[in-house]
Amino acid sequence: MHIGHESVESWVRHHISSNVCFFRHSLIIPKSHFPSLDATPPSVIAAMCSKVPFISNAIKKATGCDSFNLLVNNGRAAGQVIFHTHIHIIPRKAYDCLWTSESLQRRPLKLDEEASQLAARVQEQMLPSEITQDSKNEDFCPSKN
Repeated sequence: MHIGHESVESWVRHHISSNVCFFRHSLIIPKSHFPSLDATPPSVIAAMCSKVPFISNAIKKATGCDSFNLLVNNGRAAGQVIFHTHIHIIPRKAYDCLWTSESLQRRPLKLDEEASQLAARVQEQMLPSEITQDSKNEDFCPSKN
């Protein structure tokens, strides 16, 4: 089943999957082709994300679930097998054991020197001087007139 939604920058298609592994999860798919999330313009990602509350609320009501995962597999190593940007909305119930890692005991996050150095390197890569003209989004960076 496909449901079309108009948005500012892109037409977004909502697809309900009957894949039993993911409990009839849904996809939000832009009409234009982009092979991965990092190749997708910010305005298209924003349009896709703007549909999450509307679609996820409908899914939760229809399935009786009270929660959901929002998932993007970006790149082959991350499990991406369809090379067209899309966002999964996976309805969840307590103790549904969808992923085996959920049954593992969680440990507190240990912030050490290595984590601090990684955070500094990531922040360095995000400095404004590194932003290209193509990646700027006027909706988020209004001009000063």
